[in-house]
Amino acid sequence: MNTSKNSLLLLGFKAIAQQPKLIQMVFFWLPMLFGFLLILGGGVYFYETKVAQPKMAYMGVPITDHNIENLTHTLRNKGYMLAYSETLANPLWVTYKVTRNKEKYGKRPHFQSDWRSLAHINSADYKHTGYDRGHMAPNYVIASRYGREAQKETFLMTNITPQKPKFNRKIWQRLEEVSADHFSKKFPEFWVVTGPIFSADPQKLKTGTVAIPKAFYKIFIVPGTPESPPISLAFIMPQTANPKDNLMQYITSIDEVEKQTHIDFFWQLEDSVEKKLEKAKNRQGWGLEKVANLPSRY
Repeated sequence: MNTSKNSLLLLGFKAIAQQPKLIQMVFFWLPMLFGFLLILGGGVYFYETKVAQPKMAYMGVPITDHNIENLTHTLRNKGYMLAYSETLANPLWVTYKVTRNKEKYGKRPHFQSDWRSLAHINSADYKHTGYDRGHMAPNYVIASRYGREAQKETFLMTNITPQKPKFNRKIWQRLEEVSADHFSKKFPEFWVVTGPIFSADPQKLKTGTVAIPKAFYKIFIVPGTPESPPISLAFIMPQTANPKDNLMQYITSIDEVEKQTHIDFFWQLEDSVEKKLEKAKNRQGWGLEKVANLPSRY
């Protein structure tokens, strides 16, 4: 069998060798094809990093330390964008814009693996672990603002992180409801950046791949105008947070979020504006006091 294959290969090489014009064409077109692919790849990279991604983040795509160590790459979806760590099998940050726009959407989709991820986490990796599949870009907010296809993408496993059931379904749910209901009535549009916070050596789910966060952060920011600077509101919530706690007690500064996550947010803001915005534990203008103790709708 091997002898037959070798003979066929030899005959094929001889046939090609007897066609000098064919060889010339191959050597002529190969460099051109390579050059075309190089230009095409460069164009796609330029468009993605300089045009498409910046449009989906407020004042600069967040800069994540240890990108190589964490094998982090940015994934852009219809209603949100994220940086995914293949090492931790978690999103490190997720960002999206909330508007008053209303779109039609459907019933709750099924969780799906993301073909763009090397870790290729699937829904079964969370089974019988004691942890929920926690959305970072929320189903309702993305679906109601960006439609059915965007809703489906919130169920990609690259948007999912392990959350304790009492945390995911109670206090974290309450914070997301405040965002969807209260803040949306107050502001025509605002941005959200959210994600997990890990210990130096995090535990992992029983499959040994997915790291378990110790806490989660969420930053809200209303863009500024020539007359007024942007306003922000930041939270850090540990997985052990009491479901009935007042949301106000978890307010923090963006500086503290950056310190715990090693991520640089809003770096395109003017330095003086960024410094003032990120230093303050700002709660003015949000009206959170009225809704910080409301129970979840669910």
